Amino acid sequence: MVSSDKAYEEYVQATGFGLGQYKPQGRSIAYDSQQQGFTTRPTNAAWALGYIVTEEEIEDNLYEKIAKGRTRALAFSMLQAKEINAALIYNRAFTSGYVGGDGVVLCSTAHPNVSGGTYANTPTVASDLSEAALEQAAIDIMAWTNDRGLKIAVRPRKLIIPKELVFEADRILKTEGRTGTDLNDLNALKARGMIPEVVVNHYLTDTDAWFILTDVRDGLKYFERRGDAFEMDNDFDTENAKFKATARYSLGWTDPRCMYGSMGV
Repeated sequence: MVSSDKAYEEYVQATGFGLGQYKPQGRSIAYDSQQQGFTTRPTNAAWALGYIVTEEEIEDNLYEKIAKGRTRALAFSMLQAKEINAALIYNRAFTSGYVGGDGVVLCSTAHPNVSGGTYANTPTVASDLSEAALEQAAIDIMAWTNDRGLKIAVRPRKLIIPKELVFEADRILKTEGRTGTDLNDLNALKARGMIPEVVVNHYLTDTDAWFILTDVRDGLKYFERRGDAFEMDNDFDTENAKFKATARYSLGWTDPRCMYGSMGV
């Protein structure tokens, strides 16, 4: 979560430096410079909802009895809008047209590096959630480098799944031995604590897509321009009381290495 004080936020990526160089005795130090990377510009949007109470309802003392329930319902509707908008990051992760600052979708096999070359944060061939798929995902994640080609030792942090995969995830990650075999092999994912946390996201629309959040710091972003605000006023002509809730925010990502995902088969 990042506080925002503008109509939009602009993140301009800057690369690190190259590898430290051997310096022979008496020789000058080698100097390097950072490169400007990709620019991400999330635009804050306003979200609002309200309800009306008639003057007669207030006069007859009917509103007070149900006021708290209506306020809770309005707050819940605003929260649901935020949850659904946040889940769009996952639901559109493979969808053409919804791109980040580097010009490709969030989960892609062709993320460009600023200094050249590409990297992938999705398998070359989409795979369903399985022990083998998670092991390969962990290997792929740990092999990532930064934009200057230096290894950054990224680790998986959290598995994000739809409700349809909750039991499959438990079978894969919570058993002592490997799943689906009568051999006495160790469940390496569990033994190494490779996936520390599993979260069921009820707003995912693809029933077999799965995602791994990593420990890359500049990743998913929630920019809050204005938090949820609740107000009321009276309409002069109708004498109705109007109640509303508004908020202004945007959601996105600044570094695709924050996530590894597969759309399933």
